[in-house]
Amino acid sequence: MSEGRRAVKAVIPAAGLATRFLPATKAVPKELLPVVDRPVLEYIVEEAADAGISDVLLITGRGKTSMVDHFDRRPDLEARLIEKGDDERLAAVRRPSELAEIYTCRQHEPLGLGHAVGTAESHIAGEPFAVLLGDEFVDESDPLLPAMLDLQSRTGGIVLAFIEVEPEEVRRYGIASVEAAESSLQDVGHEVVRVTGLVEKPTPEEAPSNLAVVGRYVLPASIFNAIKRTKPGSGGEIQLTDAMALLLAEGTPVHGVIYRGIRYDTGQPLGYLQAVVQLAAKRQDIGPAFRSWLLGFVESIDGSEGSARS
Repeated sequence: MSEGRRAVKAVIPAAGLATRFLPATKAVPKELLPVVDRPVLEYIVEEAADAGISDVLLITGRGKTSMVDHFDRRPDLEARLIEKGDDERLAAVRRPSELAEIYTCRQHEPLGLGHAVGTAESHIAGEPFAVLLGDEFVDESDPLLPAMLDLQSRTGGIVLAFIEVEPEEVRRYGIASVEAAESSLQDVGHEVVRVTGLVEKPTPEEAPSNLAVVGRYVLPASIFNAIKRTKPGSGGEIQLTDAMALLLAEGTPVHGVIYRGIRYDTGQPLGYLQAVVQLAAKRQDIGPAFRSWLLGFVESIDGSEGSARS
């Protein structure tokens, strides 16, 4: 198995309407909702940059230009911070513009994840690339993307990220049937499996495993032709899962990396709140005071509920 080119470009589909967060997302993109003091999207771009990705394409939609603005320079704001001698905030304001080169492409209609990825074809220019969904990221202490990029450069095919889910949760995800991967591929830092099939949002009875596809993919450029040949599927949309299943059926190798680290899912209100609490509690500057307050708050809630029941 020959070593190929390692992907250096990433696509972040971020054109969705984020209806689960309305009315907050009527004017503010979901991807810019703050997790403590940084927006979700900055965590995701930083995850890509830390893995060696230097070129990031944002797939945007109507009313989402502020996402691009976040990664631009603000000379007026920087000048004010310099005047105040606030070096810490100055560095934080400049950091987004230093992570990677940011490009944009407009998805004019929300026709599915496959369609969104397909709009990136001219930018990708025939090279392998990563796809990072715009509402989840992993803990920086246990990265996932470097292993996926290394694996794809060795196999030349598709590499997916998997998490293990409970049976009642499989209907929310694409679920894979798998077999043991080649022993030569088990040196990337995470367990690797070979994918034999993909099913979009099965019932618990139909699910071939408990391995769910989550928002990280590394894909060969051949995915674009497969997307063009993919008909609308679940929800009447062009599904990336269906395009990948087409390539799998035609002989493209598909592997999965099983991730057992901490994953922050900000795509729904509960997961978003959990991410805010987890990351705030871990911060050295505010973590100790926040954890102390949180413990007291939870105890007071438990106590008041106990009093109400008695």
